[in-house]
Amino acid sequence: MANAKILLVDDTKLVLELEKSYLKLSHVEILTAGNGAEALELIRKDPPDLVFLDMNMPVMDGITCCTELKADPFLSGIPVVMVTTAGRDGDREAAQRAGCDDFITKPIDRREFLELARKYTREVDRRELRVPCLIPVLFLLGQSPVAAHAMDIGDGGVFLASLEQVERDTALRLALYLPTAKPLLMELDARVAWLNQEGNRVNSKLPPGFGVEFTGLKEHEIEALQAFVDAESVSLGGQAPRY
Repeated sequence: MANAKILLVDDTKLVLELEKSYLKLSHVEILTAGNGAEALELIRKDPPDLVFLDMNMPVMDGITCCTELKADPFLSGIPVVMVTTAGRDGDREAAQRAGCDDFITKPIDRREFLELARKYTREVDRRELRVPCLIPVLFLLGQSPVAAHAMDIGDGGVFLASLEQVERDTALRLALYLPTAKPLLMELDARVAWLNQEGNRVNSKLPPGFGVEFTGLKEHEIEALQAFVDAESVSLGGQAPRY
């Protein structure tokens, strides 16, 4: 059976590359378009299984594209996730009137993007590439700074070796230096995603601690993390684990 096809539509190449990077572990065929008119042409020639459609584009915007797509009885069943700009009043209402099936806002959160893709295409892999490391980390738990070590890192999060007692979904603020040629300070918001506590180790290969997921990453932060992880993965011969 052929792999599922996902069409990514955005006039900004950086956004397209970001979305493509989120899907790089998945067994899906990725198509891209730079505006709504180009997207409709591709869809009519080779209908995809899912469309991520930016709302604001030149030539033809996402609202017009979605409206035309949903008006076509042969294509109306294709799920459309509208990519809107956070804080713009009325965007979701306009997208809903156009017939879209779901929404996601920029900056695009990796976890939310993959959860939506997985909702409509089962071939999407929500795991991420991780590389082992030993990076000192400070995190704020409330107002208190706590020292820990990152034992692995991906562009979506890190595992912190720590005996600190935390709960899932606890919000954290992390500070760490990426060990690049010129060490790069990263100050990142995150949430506790899973626990690896003493006496209840989910992953026996890792010490006591917890996995955190980055939240609200800015584009330059995503680029820096991806570049570091990709470089480390190459140095490991492509044998980095996926979680």
